[in-house]
Amino acid sequence: MSKDKFKEQFAGAAAKAFQKTYPDKFRSVGNEQVFNADFIYDHLETPKDPSMGRFSLPVFKFVPLLGEKPGLITPKISDEINRLLKSTGNGPALIETKAVGPYLNVVPNFVACAMEALQNVLKLGENYGNSIQGSQLKVLLEYSSPNIAKPFGVGHLRSTAIGNSLRKIFNALGYEAIGINFLGDWGTQFGKMIVAYKKWGNKETLNDNAVTNLLDLYVRFHEEAEKNPKLDDEAREAFKELEDGEKSAVALWQKFKEISQTEFDRIYQILGVEYDWVTGEAFLNDKMESAIKRLKKDNLTKQSQGALIVDLNDPQLPPVLLKKADGATLYATRDIAGLLFRWEKYHFHESIYVVGVSQSDHFKQIFKVMELMEDAENLPASERMAGRIKHVEFGWVKFGEKTMSTRRGNIIILEDVIDQAVALAKEKIKEKNPDLKSIDKTAQMIGVGAVIFSQISVRRHKDVNFNLDEVLNFEGETGPYLQYTHARLCSLLRLYNGEVSSNIEYELLDRPEETQVINLVEDFPKAIEDAARNYDPVFVATHLLKLSSAFNKFYQRKDEKGRIDKILSDNRELSATRIALVKAVQIVVKKGLNLLGLEAPEEM
Repeated sequence: MSKDKFKEQFAGAAAKAFQKTYPDKFRSVGNEQVFNADFIYDHLETPKDPSMGRFSLPVFKFVPLLGEKPGLITPKISDEINRLLKSTGNGPALIETKAVGPYLNVVPNFVACAMEALQNVLKLGENYGNSIQGSQLKVLLEYSSPNIAKPFGVGHLRSTAIGNSLRKIFNALGYEAIGINFLGDWGTQFGKMIVAYKKWGNKETLNDNAVTNLLDLYVRFHEEAEKNPKLDDEAREAFKELEDGEKSAVALWQKFKEISQTEFDRIYQILGVEYDWVTGEAFLNDKMESAIKRLKKDNLTKQSQGALIVDLNDPQLPPVLLKKADGATLYATRDIAGLLFRWEKYHFHESIYVVGVSQSDHFKQIFKVMELMEDAENLPASERMAGRIKHVEFGWVKFGEKTMSTRRGNIIILEDVIDQAVALAKEKIKEKNPDLKSIDKTAQMIGVGAVIFSQISVRRHKDVNFNLDEVLNFEGETGPYLQYTHARLCSLLRLYNGEVSSNIEYELLDRPEETQVINLVEDFPKAIEDAARNYDPVFVATHLLKLSSAFNKFYQRKDEKGRIDKILSDNRELSATRIALVKAVQIVVKKGLNLLGLEAPEEM
């Protein structure tokens, strides 16, 4: 994690101040808690009111340790910190501490803070916010993972958007982030598809609109099976033939898979989503038996009513079913085999499954099996994966109160949603800027961006209620609002039409609006780190919204006569200084949009 030099300076001085002010406690506790600079650094907070300071230390949390009321602690510590900083020649010139009730509020020198932030951004450009904290560490991210022989529905959109963004975020932090698309290409549903195709399909079914036609067959199968339950027996037999390698069944399944993969690739290209490894459940067919043998060797399996299970000895979790009584394996068996294969292939730092909350119990079961296996084998920490695997769950995507079910055919096809978003974006652009030359291209950026942003601008644990008019609002907390802000920044840079330099008069940026923008620019790297630590792109999305709001207040600010205080004016020094801030914001917004999986239009 990259360190903020002002926070580091404060934390070091604060630790010394606590040590000197409370020597008895320090001797008793040692270099721990408030007597430790790293501990203080990690407990710094950002005041809700920016006027209270750049960051603060909540001293009331340490009352039990220090044995005094917060109001008695903070004045003594504040005075000592300022004395220590002044004695080193770095006092109020760089940083100042103020006692405000139970808080130690810290106010860095504005010019030093502005110079540090803007020079850093302008120097690093698109690399601003990157770090090497994950150097030489592999992070696997499984996301999207649609089922073949079905159109790409909105049910897979949120996994796709979150996973793609996390892949970009982890890469920015120096990790080797490996995106995995684990297709649903195996199971009894393909017996149903084979039966349905043979009964009601033909060669034309697999030509135009092939994936939609396959969905229609799948829906029809379930409708007919309700009237004729024997169809389910036929489907089981068809899948058994597929498992046994019967040529016609395998050829038909392979055709379904090829058609689906081509369609998925087209959708991913529209979304701008990338993967490093595309695989599927069928890939693990020849790896399950060795996984089962290993579990048997560890004495973790037993028979239950003819089925092979792993009893987790946990009242909150049911046993894991490895094989049915008829010998058929299950999704859980494939996930166990898949984990063992990925660990052997990658020896990962973390393996992350970006899958909906409905699968929480499934992953708890699988992870528990890994833990029991590694305990049984008494593996050293370096050879254990149980603590490295994580289910990054997320809430449902809803369209009003409509729920989706492929079996019933009421799936909402993602491309239909995107087409509607692009068409509506085009209408809005024509209203705002009818002379824009690249309307179609820009509308595509905005429409797709709006759909993606709707999935990652909400805490992943919460449900998303998708409303097209809301997500395309240019004024709300939306993707188009961020893209519009970026276009506005680019317009200012074109209007300036000169070299942007960091050799500027920083003291000209000392008004509240500029201060807020600079602070948010400086905090951008932390937002990236927070997103990775919490496995949630919402931290980057929220930060960009705050930054864009702060910039637009700066952009629309009025002078004492009620006129717009223009960023570019006849005052060359002031214009050069302000355009440096504009460029820094443009760099951050563009980088942030990229991390979220959105494009950054230069005109709108």
